[in-house]
Amino acid sequence: MGRAIYGVLVSLMMFSFLFHPLLPDAEQHPTLNLINEPSRTSSSNLSIDFANGPTLDEEVKGTKLISFDITGNGTIESALFELSNDSTSWSTLTNLTQQPWTYPFKSADYTNGTYTLKVTFWDSEVNESVQITSPEFNISNQVPIITSFTVLNPDAGDGSSVTNRAWFNLSSTGTMSFRWGASDDDLKEATLQNVPGPGTPSKDGPGSLNYGWDWSSGAMSEGTWTPKLTVKDYSQQLASQVLYVGIDRTGPTIGSISIEDGATWHQQGILNLTGLISTATDGTGSGVASVEYKLPNATSWSSTSEDSLQVNMEEGSHIIQFRGIDRVGNIGEISNISVNIDSTDPIGVGWTVDELTTSRIGYANVSFSAEDFGSGIDEAASSIQYGFDSNGVGQTPDLSGRWVTLSSSGLDGQVGLNSWVTKSRQYLMFRAIVVDEAGNSMTTEPSAFQILPGLDLGWNSTHTNLDRLIVRPGEQNGNVTISSMIESNSGWGGSVNVRLEAAPADRTASVDWTVLETRTLSAGTLSDGYENLTWQYTVPRSGQFDLRLVIDPSNIVDEYNEGNNNAYLVITGAAVNNPGNVASFAPTMVSLIIAGFVITYLQRQKARD
Repeated sequence: MGRAIYGVLVSLMMFSFLFHPLLPDAEQHPTLNLINEPSRTSSSNLSIDFANGPTLDEEVKGTKLISFDITGNGTIESALFELSNDSTSWSTLTNLTQQPWTYPFKSADYTNGTYTLKVTFWDSEVNESVQITSPEFNISNQVPIITSFTVLNPDAGDGSSVTNRAWFNLSSTGTMSFRWGASDDDLKEATLQNVPGPGTPSKDGPGSLNYGWDWSSGAMSEGTWTPKLTVKDYSQQLASQVLYVGIDRTGPTIGSISIEDGATWHQQGILNLTGLISTATDGTGSGVASVEYKLPNATSWSSTSEDSLQVNMEEGSHIIQFRGIDRVGNIGEISNISVNIDSTDPIGVGWTVDELTTSRIGYANVSFSAEDFGSGIDEAASSIQYGFDSNGVGQTPDLSGRWVTLSSSGLDGQVGLNSWVTKSRQYLMFRAIVVDEAGNSMTTEPSAFQILPGLDLGWNSTHTNLDRLIVRPGEQNGNVTISSMIESNSGWGGSVNVRLEAAPADRTASVDWTVLETRTLSAGTLSDGYENLTWQYTVPRSGQFDLRLVIDPSNIVDEYNEGNNNAYLVITGAAVNNPGNVASFAPTMVSLIIAGFVITYLQRQKARD
């Protein structure tokens, strides 16, 4: 066993001795933190070291110019610069192919951390490379932190967002003051862009910093802008922040304010107005803040920020004035809103109804006249109702049992029946429901119109007379001939009784008429519309006598007008002074003269009137 162990030890010693020249020299390969000598594996005679390069744990900021001390013989054809943060993966920075062999390393292009720089030089005389590697160093750039960026004294908003834009009611020559602050270890300068133009403020820095601008372009226009602050340090680190500003010099426009249900006229004076704020617009300006209004007879404006307003108006037509106020105090143009109040019911005037007879065929026109001195009659809402009644009295037609509304709206319409004959002597009752444009209404009292028979018989007054007015009484001299004409308003085929009656003119109420003659006109006599009749009468004694021709004395025939069935005549029986002579009725000369004076007097009185 001892001999075996001894043999192994001898073998190891011999192996170490034989291969010792092939092992790397520890002095030629220091650790990574100490490598700043060219590689000894290259046959190049160049000796390269960092003249200005990263040192161990150096805090590199901004731009560091990398340069070298180069000695020895050789020809450098290129220099490859690489960077790594783990000494394993390398990123190419640049590959120089001509002098100077320097490189401005911009640390701001990389995130803060620990890095190693490797540079590989190519010696074209030996076609080999020479590498140099820096110790580990730290990139410690500080990005500027903007601590504040504001615009002073806005009229509304603070500029922190689009919805909270800083608004100004600023004249074209006004000034907008911006202020800023930032935290950084090597702060250099700040710039401001996108401000109301024309032009842009100059840089703040480098050197002394004012931390703000009082900006006046001399031609500030209305509109919106997004000013941008950019802060830069000497390490080329940047930070930016924006504000939102606007200039508004134009007042809002009042929109379409709604009154109640949108009607033109209103029945009561307490009204709700809506849409004051929601329908107003300030365009691209600062926005509507409130609305001012002035009621009729008011001496000052009132203000509201609510979207609705309740007003109490008297009857009549009124104008309410409105104007908008925006968030920066601009006052818009005045808008007038008409408000019409009518609380008075319409007034009925009267009916116009076609003649109602059993002879009517088709419709009967009916209309009602009404007045309303406020909003006017609303024809579409008004209507006429009708019904049939037995006596034309009462609030509800007793034959119909109810009111029937005409199919056509308004105060004009038509009543139609298949046959009017069956309605003889009934009453057609009407009432009107009248509504005005404000909604006030009135219902008229019922009005009745009788439906009369279409047939009407009567005496023709022109063709009904006596042949003499004064006669001697007696059988020999007192005979009088009466000519008459009975007429029918339409051809009638029925029969009718007529008679002649007489009575003393000086009779008392207890004296009845004496029937002198009765005739019956047979059916069809009046089919042509008329009939001539001649009567004879003998004056029994002196004095005046009334004569009466009567149609249908028993009222058997149903007629339109019973009042024209009687025709009256007067005959005088003269007093007898001398036998055989009739007393003269010629006026005396004195009577004629007196009559002339009377006529002349009356004519003069008429002329004066």
